[in-house]
Amino acid sequence: MALQPDHSIIDELEHAVSNGSPAERVETLRQVTNLFLHDGARLSEEQVKIFDDVMCLLIARVESRARAEFGKRMAPIAFAPPEVVQQLAWDDEIAVAGDVLAHSGRLKTGTLVEIARKKGQDHLLAISGRTDLPEAVTDVIVDRGGRKVIRKLANNASARFSEAGYSGIVARAVNDDELTEILGLRIDLPIKFLRDLLRRASDAVRARLAAIASPELREEIKRLLTSILGEAVDASPTRDFSLVEKFIRLKHELNELDDATVFLFAEAGEFDEVIVSLAVLNDAPIELMARLLEGTRADLILIPCRSAGLNWPSVETILRNRPMPVPINEESLAMAQRDFRKLSMGTARRTVRFWQLHNRIEK
Repeated sequence: MALQPDHSIIDELEHAVSNGSPAERVETLRQVTNLFLHDGARLSEEQVKIFDDVMCLLIARVESRARAEFGKRMAPIAFAPPEVVQQLAWDDEIAVAGDVLAHSGRLKTGTLVEIARKKGQDHLLAISGRTDLPEAVTDVIVDRGGRKVIRKLANNASARFSEAGYSGIVARAVNDDELTEILGLRIDLPIKFLRDLLRRASDAVRARLAAIASPELREEIKRLLTSILGEAVDASPTRDFSLVEKFIRLKHELNELDDATVFLFAEAGEFDEVIVSLAVLNDAPIELMARLLEGTRADLILIPCRSAGLNWPSVETILRNRPMPVPINEESLAMAQRDFRKLSMGTARRTVRFWQLHNRIEK
């Protein structure tokens, strides 16, 4: 049916609104909508205004189910009448407002900001998934949104954040592992906020991020984790190994400190005992072994292990179980096994002596 820009549609409307039953009003709304969708892309501004007035009057007088159906049809339409879209977006019922809030390109930033400030969590959830959300809107959502809303917003790759927005959403990630992971995988998260996020994250979350991030982001995460670990080591007080040392030296005197003993310590996650055992077996300072075992380079750990006479199963257990932000991967482990097999006892012992004499570990 082609559009005839006369007053017949208004006459039908007046009848439907004044005298028609609810069912007649719904049917009139459907007919008007169909007519608009058929010809809307070719309408003049004045003709669109007629439809805008007609539809606004009708949706104010039909039940919510009909309004919701109408909202679904209008949401994706680029030429939808602007006033009717506004009216739908402000509807208290999310079934009516949801599709328009999530998809309509007719909603201006100012309108979205006001709705985000005044409506509830369901409306915020719908807005959070919009494409290309501007900073002015995300600032409000970060401030008002509940956990579900914030996670959806963080998952919206096209959403843009201000400095305050990034700061706020990273702060919301405290004690929320899922949000931490979502934010950690955003390629647009500035480095200083990614560092803050990783500093607060649990070891399990750090490991998952390093495992599932894109190759480029994975390298950045590993670099930051190495830096954070270094900060933690520098800031930590001097460790007291005195009790562990007495225990390990007693086992050594009883000829009970061997490969099997170190394997059991590593398997149980008793790394103070592993550190002191390697120190005693190498006749080296405990602090030197602690730096090696807690450092980022797995290849350096092979040297005191070979010098102490450990077998590969014990070395593998140490590498797998040592408390690091990012667990060793299978590729690195295979490379370590090849290097360990090539490393001679004499070379390992000379290297340990060199470290002791020069009080440093080769970088």
